[in-house]
Amino acid sequence: MGERAGEPDETLVAAAAAGNRAALEALLRRHYDRIHGLAWRLTGSRADADDIAQEVCCALVEKIGSFRGEAKFTTWLTGITFNAARDFRRRRRSFAGLTERLAVLAGLAQTPDGRDAYDAVWLRSVVARLKPALRDTVVLVAGEQLTHAEAAQVLGIAEATVAWRMHEARRLLSR
Repeated sequence: MGERAGEPDETLVAAAAAGNRAALEALLRRHYDRIHGLAWRLTGSRADADDIAQEVCCALVEKIGSFRGEAKFTTWLTGITFNAARDFRRRRRSFAGLTERLAVLAGLAQTPDGRDAYDAVWLRSVVARLKPALRDTVVLVAGEQLTHAEAAQVLGIAEATVAWRMHEARRLLSR
């Protein structure tokens, strides 16, 4: 890793916000797996996670100066990643039907690799019955191991709502 690898996030964020490229690079290297992993859990696709992670890394360059330290950097970054994945899903839904039909007609449709297929089936089997709000909450709390307060901040809802959603998700999944 780079020369700044041992520095705390707060120091790197301040330096990156001031234009230090090495600090931004250290933050991206340190947190890329978190970004990519969350995107993968939210979409179920490695290819989509790659796209979202790239989008988040580019957005981070523009947004790093807006980090005010009101939450942990990782919570703030999780929020950016969550929003990028949500926006990606919205865009995908808008064009999915047309795009899929055109890809098949043109012979461009790709078959997912074995790991994507297995992970997607596993993910769908566990959370497919959950409404998106419940699924997103479960991914943040169980998958990303955020506290209820941190998940509430990312989702823009009350902490009590996160607790209720987790309770509801457990109840539904235990059936």
